[in-house]
Amino acid sequence: MTKVKVTKHNDSIVEIECDGHTGYGVEGEDIVCSALSSIVQTAVLGLFGVAKVNLDFVTDAQRGYLRATLPRDLDSATRHDCDVILNTLLLGISDLHEGFSDFIELEVK
Repeated sequence: MTKVKVTKHNDSIVEIECDGHTGYGVEGEDIVCSALSSIVQTAVLGLFGVAKVNLDFVTDAQRGYLRATLPRDLDSATRHDCDVILNTLLLGISDLHEGFSDFIELEVK
């Protein structure tokens, strides 16, 4: 199971953490893990490439771990861009979780 934790501060997402493999299918053929990874990695690419945010970013592919933390000192325009990207990420993960809750645990705090 993949545990996904989304942390908010003042109604804005400030950190996303994913830990573990979903276990839906065999490694390399797990469509749920692949879908979740695509959603998260695309959002991270958007934060780096579109919003131009220098994230604190940690991954461990073997373990199935990813953590991305936004800096605290974002200007309002950049914060807006991050909110759009990360709220879209949350919609995607929530939808995936709805269909595959036996394989994805989602915590928003």
